[in-house]
Amino acid sequence: MDPALADRLNEINRSFYGRFAAAFAESRSLEQSGLHRLRDHIPVGSRVLDVGCGPGRFALLLERWSESFPVHGAGPESAQPVNATTYTYLGLDSSSQLIELAIQRTAHLERVAADLLVADLLAPAWRDAVSGRKFDVILLLAVLHHVPGFDNRLALMRALAEHLDHGGKLVVSVWQFADHPRMRRKIVSWDNVGVQPAGLEPGDYLLDWKRGGTGYRYCHQVDMAELNRLAGAAGLELLETFRADGKEGNLSLYGVMNAAT
Repeated sequence: MDPALADRLNEINRSFYGRFAAAFAESRSLEQSGLHRLRDHIPVGSRVLDVGCGPGRFALLLERWSESFPVHGAGPESAQPVNATTYTYLGLDSSSQLIELAIQRTAHLERVAADLLVADLLAPAWRDAVSGRKFDVILLLAVLHHVPGFDNRLALMRALAEHLDHGGKLVVSVWQFADHPRMRRKIVSWDNVGVQPAGLEPGDYLLDWKRGGTGYRYCHQVDMAELNRLAGAAGLELLETFRADGKEGNLSLYGVMNAAT
């Protein structure tokens, strides 16, 4: 994809999440079924990188999970004690408005050591935030479909793979909106944002938003075939895939992967 077009699509999404940050945050539930299916992949003590963290929802979910863990000096002697800090969490997002909300929402966390930073995933400088660091789990949830251009999606996954510690896992989720009549009704003309479709890639769409006003987002349908292609080209092995979320229970495609051996 032409870099100028990719920048334009990225700006459309950046503007959307800046304008609708509060409304978007209110629409994200902790009860999303697909997220809870990830629990077994994120053991106690994990160092978690949440790329495109939005309002910090996953940090709140980690705190909720950690409430079931005993701490030193608490619970029966037979219980396996853990430190008061059960997870370390770094959240990155290109929206300063969403990061502000995330900071506010995670300020009370007691068992999750959370750090939140603004970072544009299409700008090379985002890697400064993770320079020299390794993680047990890297989350790329509902983000990859907002990254314009296959080459850019692949570059992001390759970069993230470099920050997986030995045995670490990269978890991706992507909307399957084009598969659902309800979601397809959100697809609108590129004329709404003044973009000529000639340079777009197959699977690129513009979706509208009508909560608290009208807005638009660039989204790409990353199907199972593309997810396999991305994982292989990034040197990753898909360990598990499943569909979950939405009213239909299959709005998102999840992929759990690690470094290929």
